[in-house]
Amino acid sequence: MPRPGPRTTYRYTQEFKATAVRLSELPGVAVQDVAASLYIHPFMLSRWRKQAREGVIVTKGVAIDKEVAAELKELRRVKKAYEQLKIEHDLLKKAIAFTSSPRPISSPSSTSKRTSR
Repeated sequence: MPRPGPRTTYRYTQEFKATAVRLSELPGVAVQDVAASLYIHPFMLSRWRKQAREGVIVTKGVAIDKEVAAELKELRRVKKAYEQLKIEHDLLKKAIAFTSSPRPISSPSSTSKRTSR
């Protein structure tokens, strides 16, 4: 249910938008990661990227903090490693369940042939 009263609309400066676009254009950095780190919706960042391509937002000359760029790349690397570990964990759980399940008991007819010799 929506809140009563006027809707809050945030206005971002052109510099903020340009910095966000520049961060999302770094190699090895995903748009979703940049949006999450800036607490904005990924669609909004995609829209700003489109506006930058059209020339509405000027990204030339906008400095990017090296620490922020390094942090975003590290976040991406850690997320990939985490996903790989989840896959491996699920596989190990399945292997443990398979090896620890009781073996089927042989049928009585096959055991009676062995004892009749």
